[in-house]
Parts: sequence; C-alpha cells; structure tokens
Amino acid sequence: MSKGKLAKFAEMAQNPLVVECPMAAVMQEEFPLKGRWREDFFHNENPIVLELGCGRGEYTVGLGRQKPEVNFIGVDIKGARMWTGAKEALQSGMKNVGFLRTNIEFIHRFFAPNEVSEIWLTFSDPQMKKVTKRLTSTYFLERYRRFLIDGGLIHLKTDSNFLFTYTEEMLRTNGIEVVFKTRNLYSPSSSREEMGEEASSIQTYYESMWQARGIDIKYLCFRLQQVGALVEPNVEIPLDEYRSYSREKRSGIEKHV
Repeated sequence: MSKGKLAKFAEMAQNPLVVECPMAAVMQEEFPLKGRWREDFFHNENPIVLELGCGRGEYTVGLGRQKPEVNFIGVDIKGARMWTGAKEALQSGMKNVGFLRTNIEFIHRFFAPNEVSEIWLTFSDPQMKKVTKRLTSTYFLERYRRFLIDGGLIHLKTDSNFLFTYTEEMLRTNGIEVVFKTRNLYSPSSSREEMGEEASSIQTYYESMWQARGIDIKYLCFRLQQVGALVEPNVEIPLDEYRSYSREKRSGIEKHV
C-alpha cells in the first residue's frame, strides 16, 4: 500500500465525520448507532438521506450544502476515495454530513426501521454479470425496506443504459411508482422543477467525464413501499458497449441483440 493511502487512512481514523466498521465487527455485534444516528451522531431530529457507493463523496457533500435541514450519509468501502469528501466536509465545518465506511451488502445492519427517508445511487457499477450485486435488484431493495420509510424515495443517476433499463423493468414488473425519469437529464426538455435541483445541479468527477464522451446521463426516481413481494424482471437487456473508468470492459454474458 502506498504512503499516500496510508496517510489518508490515518486521517480517516481521526475524522469525527467518519464511521468505519469492518465486516467482521458488523457480523459479530449490534451496531451502536443503529436507530441512534440522529441523537448520537448528528445531534438533531432532521431526516436522514443515504448515498450508497458515494466514491469521493462529492454528491453527499453537495447535497449537504443544498439542504442544511437534512442529514446526509455517504456509504462506501473505498476509504482512500471517501477521504476527499470527508476532509472537505470537516474543513467546511459541515454538521449535517457523515460518512460510513463499510460493505453496502450489509447496509441493513446499520440503520433501524424507518430511520432513513431517501437513498441516492449515483453512478453505481451496473454489475452486468451478477443480478444480486446490482443496487436496484430485489436483493438490495429488500434490504432497503428494512430501514427506509414506507414510500421513501430512491434516486438512480447513471451513465449506464443497462442499469437504467434494468431498473425500469424492475419497477414495471413490480408495479412500483415512478416519480420521475429521463434518459437525458440535461436535455432542455427535462423539467428541473418537476425533478428537483439536486438531480442536475450537482455533478461528480465521473459524471463530467461521461458527458465529455457524449454519454447521456439518465435519472430515475421512485417510491419504495414496505409491503408486497418483489420479483426480478424476466427480460434480456443489451449490454453497455463502452468501457467504464472503473468497471470491467464487458459482461461475460453473451449479448442478445
């Protein structure tokens, strides 16, 4: 491991806005902040919003600046990336922003029922090879239901046509309410008032790179109810053709045209 990464990890360990929880600790005992994030971490009664797979934390920090009356928590396992947003939030004196470093697969172990109001999924890996790794799969939606308020909003912002189409089919198959969707977030025809400024006014590092490559940014917002069985859509979806900056070049699945 490089000296730079070691220095960042050391800073993360001392940053009061960062909670680090290795998988082994999660599996062995009850997480002490579960059900107590407002009282013991934020020290207020404001709603809590998560960004899952927050990367550098740009969106978490950006949302925190836009809505000081809401608490935001960025979640990721990559500590060296998260360091950027965590450091910025600390230096800016932000009181409504925090970061949780852990595996997203265990996210339901960190929050109590109805403790979270909304979830943001910003440029998640589409995981074309394995359904259960997609952050909008039934595997994850069932986990979100354990701590998201009934009818809580989930926002998906992505460059991936595969993930966007998969999520569309997931919502259609299960009769889940779509609040807003567009395949080109920055098209003049997209209504900013209808979808809210937070979807278009914050751009991450990777988002700007996608746009420079001429790739449209897609956005989908839906309400997740706590009841009702969830089933996977039975549909074949064309794979993304381009290479991502942080993903494998292609899925190993044979492409169906």
